[in-house]
Amino acid sequence: MKLSVPVASGVEASVKRQLKQLGYGDCPALQGRIRLEGGWQDVARLNVNLRAGERVLIELAEFSAPDFDALFEGVRAIPWEEYLGAHSRILMDGKCVESKLMAIKASGGVAKKAIVERLRAKLGVNTLDERGPRAVVGIFIVGDRASVTLDTTGDGLHKRGYRVRTYSAPLRETTAAAMVESSFFRAGKPFADVFCGSGTIPIEAALYMRSIAPGRNRTFDFAHWQCAPGVLEGAREEARDLENHAPLPPIEAGDISREAVEIAKFHAARAGVADDIRFCVRDMRAFTSGERCGVMISNPPYGERLKASDLQGLYRDFGKMYRSLPDWSCYFLSSYEGAERAFGGRAEKKRRLWNAGIACTLYSYFGAPPAAKSL
Repeated sequence: MKLSVPVASGVEASVKRQLKQLGYGDCPALQGRIRLEGGWQDVARLNVNLRAGERVLIELAEFSAPDFDALFEGVRAIPWEEYLGAHSRILMDGKCVESKLMAIKASGGVAKKAIVERLRAKLGVNTLDERGPRAVVGIFIVGDRASVTLDTTGDGLHKRGYRVRTYSAPLRETTAAAMVESSFFRAGKPFADVFCGSGTIPIEAALYMRSIAPGRNRTFDFAHWQCAPGVLEGAREEARDLENHAPLPPIEAGDISREAVEIAKFHAARAGVADDIRFCVRDMRAFTSGERCGVMISNPPYGERLKASDLQGLYRDFGKMYRSLPDWSCYFLSSYEGAERAFGGRAEKKRRLWNAGIACTLYSYFGAPPAAKSL
């Protein structure tokens, strides 16, 4: 099967690295999707293991669709009976760009009618009750070209299952995972998040440190389809076998809000990493560490969460605290345009990311390398 993994802008390299680690080689990325070939076992492995991808799609067809008749025929030609049954609950999704078929709602209606007509004929039934497992079909039309996908994931891969309580402006789990994966952090290195909020960054760091698959405890739409053999449990077992249970130094996580820290502790327990994170109520200005060559990753307040008059001082103090740790590296995400200047130095690397629809920049500051040991 042709598969694709939609990714948020700015995290393509992180997802490609993980795909390579999973044994899929150098997969091409195009128009926000990373494409690869695979079977149902690969569908299961990708859904269970991917940290920064958004979902896993089956690419069913691509064809010319200059009008609704062509769209209907193209969709009807797809062997839907190989994927869906008489009880499948078919939902439509999609997007139209620069097409005569601009009304995606109408296009989705035409496509669903074609699917139903094909299934009725192939399955020998008069009606589809659609009270069974969910199946989300995507219709994406650009110009006069249509592509059709089947979503194997269901609820997005960012929904790990541990974050059930809300706190101010939470960071998306897949974005946090990409920040951790693209940093210098590796198992055994000191790690700190001084603006931990509801705990997403330290939890994702702990999952990464322990090689715990983010999807090991949740289910996916494909697991309920008759066409998909029972491969999900096999993927879960494979992932469990790769977990790292060696003694490791705890992750440091703090926030000035006691409420945020209590929520973060609750989420860490749900994620199974409570013992790997040391939480505390603390102003970031008070953070210090005797550890060497650590990694600090944070999502500090932006202008949307703090008065503009307070932002400059906050980022200035953040930079001052960081510079007291000369061999640490620091990564932080912010939409505040004056962040780099207030932090007090040009970032070695900057990357554009999106968080909850807000255009942000991931700033990377690299610590001084450890001094060479004398012979």
